[in-house]
Amino acid sequence: QVQIVESGGGLVQPGGSLRLSCSASGFTFSNYGISWYRQAPGKERELVAQISASGQDTNYADSVKGRFSISRDNVKNTVYLQMNSLELEDTAVYYCNVWRFGVPYWGQGTQVTVSS
Repeated sequence: QVQIVESGGGLVQPGGSLRLSCSASGFTFSNYGISWYRQAPGKERELVAQISASGQDTNYADSVKGRFSISRDNVKNTVYLQMNSLELEDTAVYYCNVWRFGVPYWGQGTQVTVSS
């Protein structure tokens, strides 16, 4: 039974920082790459960042490159998204995702609101 739980969202001022966590269980976590997506009101869900199974390779959307950093701890079965220099446009529900045997698995999402 695959379970993914996001946490760490909240209200932050522009220029501030948040660290999101994605805790996973029900599969061999270290064998899979993990992605962070986000969905703002009225917008399509978009890819934010990706990390390979080993954690050695990462990929970022242009809009967050240089501000966000994805990492993972395979001992704790957790992926992190460190978000710095947050902007109003970063406001969204952030989701963690893993594709396993052709099936996408999502958490419930965690709300990030950037507001002064």
